[in-house]
Amino acid sequence: MQTASVTAIISLLIFQSFSLLLVSSYDHTLKQGEKLNSSSYLVSAKRVFTLGFYTPENSHYSYLGIWFTTNITWNPVWLANRDIPVYKDSAIFTITSAGEVIIAHDRADPIELYSAKSGTNITATLLDSGNLVVKEIETNGSSEGKVLWQSFDYPTDVLLPGMKLGVSRRTGRNWTLTSWFSGNNPASGAFTLEWDSIRRRLVIRRRGMVYWTSGDLKLYYEGNNLKLHAFDYMFPKPEGGKFNYNFMNVSNQDEQYFTYSLFLVPYLTDEAQRNISSWRLDYQGNVKDYDMPPYRDYIAQADKCYGYNNKGYYSGCELWEIPKCRNRYQEFSLEHGNFGFTVDYLFDNSSKLSHSDCRDSCWNDCNCVGFKEEEIGCSYWRGKNARFNNNYYSRTRTYVIISVPPKKRAIWKWILISAAIVVFLLSILGATSFFLLRKYKEGRKKKIEELQELEELMKLEGYTEESEFENDGGKGPHLRSFTYASILASTNCFSLSNKLGEGGFGPVYKGKMVEGREIAIKLLSRRSEQGLLEFKTELILISKLQHRNLVKLLDFCIHKNEKMIIYDYMPNGSLDFYLFDPAKSGQLNWERRFNIIEGIAQGLLYLHKYSRVMIVHRDLKASNILFDENMNPKISDFGMARIFKRDVAEANTYKRAGTYGYMAPEYAMQGIFSVKSDIYSFGVLIL
Repeated sequence: MQTASVTAIISLLIFQSFSLLLVSSYDHTLKQGEKLNSSSYLVSAKRVFTLGFYTPENSHYSYLGIWFTTNITWNPVWLANRDIPVYKDSAIFTITSAGEVIIAHDRADPIELYSAKSGTNITATLLDSGNLVVKEIETNGSSEGKVLWQSFDYPTDVLLPGMKLGVSRRTGRNWTLTSWFSGNNPASGAFTLEWDSIRRRLVIRRRGMVYWTSGDLKLYYEGNNLKLHAFDYMFPKPEGGKFNYNFMNVSNQDEQYFTYSLFLVPYLTDEAQRNISSWRLDYQGNVKDYDMPPYRDYIAQADKCYGYNNKGYYSGCELWEIPKCRNRYQEFSLEHGNFGFTVDYLFDNSSKLSHSDCRDSCWNDCNCVGFKEEEIGCSYWRGKNARFNNNYYSRTRTYVIISVPPKKRAIWKWILISAAIVVFLLSILGATSFFLLRKYKEGRKKKIEELQELEELMKLEGYTEESEFENDGGKGPHLRSFTYASILASTNCFSLSNKLGEGGFGPVYKGKMVEGREIAIKLLSRRSEQGLLEFKTELILISKLQHRNLVKLLDFCIHKNEKMIIYDYMPNGSLDFYLFDPAKSGQLNWERRFNIIEGIAQGLLYLHKYSRVMIVHRDLKASNILFDENMNPKISDFGMARIFKRDVAEANTYKRAGTYGYMAPEYAMQGIFSVKSDIYSFGVLIL
């Protein structure tokens, strides 16, 4: 009996002590050691916001939350323990003597919001902005203290004026909104609202996938000492004074974030909308400002995004690949009524399925015609011939896939657009055809002119006769001509940096074709009459000759008064470059010199004996011996060459051509030349 009395007295003392520590119902600050239970609250100084334990309808769980004081029927704007609910009767919010800000309950360990390193004079104050701020108060009692923690750094599903969306570069913390799991379950759901600081836009994601974007933040209005910004696809715009948002993008070394505030337009802004605003991301992916009446409209609607449209009503929606069985006129509609017995019914009791998961699953199932989000899991109706029985008085509400036909005005709009596109494409096609036909005619005319000029060139009196070529049919050289444009491109318009040298024929340039092949272009000088004969001779002769020790003629080009012969480029230059330069001559050891002599001899032997006709070069010298990349010698410059018939031993000319130092005496003095003239020049070259 005595023991029972003692127990009762101790219990009474504990309850009285605990009651004395409870915070007053009208306080806005919780001090160290004080407690707040399910029947006590913190109220901000101007009674805008209230902090206390929130219990959803038909639930045994509670959450420490903040809500608008004037409307307790709304969902809270912030929850401390949305993913860790506690039982209502045992929940306590307190600041311990050690400086820990916790939610204590009798079913598990306390939920820690903040843990101080030193626990002296810690308070938690609810501000009129809706921010719960934990501070360490100065020893002199000043309200200005060091901020240790604040609820604005841990947003849930609501963005209040002054809150941030973005990232803290200093701490690495991301500020994002996350929707509720369902209409009465505050746990983290499928949708997030984020700030893209690079593109300066808001983004709604569903399970990480982008569903909707606001478009870029741009200057919308400037004047009357007011500068307003707006987003391309976010509604409503700040017009008419009703939607009085002032958007801001902040970027510095510590943080990058988006925030907004409210501004006053005299005589236009509704009284209730001057100070109250809260952007709420709901469990369907929509963002709406839940303010006082008259309510503002939706700001964003991601539940209208199906992946097939991002225009007009669907502005801001992202595009993605949709199932082949769905089309751009289908969407879900919430209807009263039920399906008949002709459809298949399927129930998935997974507790992890949110509303958007049910919708996504039905949308991707080609046989699904409707779904209903249950308290746990989803119900699906499947059947291609299913019919839904609408009943306005039915309490059953089902999301049904319906086809929304385009408006007649929209049909005519697309017909006109399509017609305009067809006309435009036909115009482009006609213009392109005309241009190509004209280009073809000009090219053909130019080709005919080049062939006529080549024919005239072949009739030019000189040392070489076309009749001396066997089986030629009087057609001249079998070559295709380069275009002048390709020559200009390869030589960078005959720039000096590409000039290799200049001889009696004219200048020689290096070129590089589009495919990467390097070429040498021999350009006939306009002042050289002898060069015209050389051009004809060299063009006809080398086109018929094929030997590894002769330069290879690739093509020719005739453009108005310009005449060019194109060879393979010899990257190692000519023999005189090595013989007459003391520094370079050391590169020619006896083995290499022997290979050079042998190669020249092989080339001469081919010209004199094994080619289709016997040819005398008449200008064999060190500068006319070129080297390829492997230092193989090649005889070049056939402008002075003459063709001999096999039964003719020698010939005579009054027009001596060549270099006197390499000429045979009978040729230099009397004009008599033969294959022996080349042998003499070869001997001088060897010496």
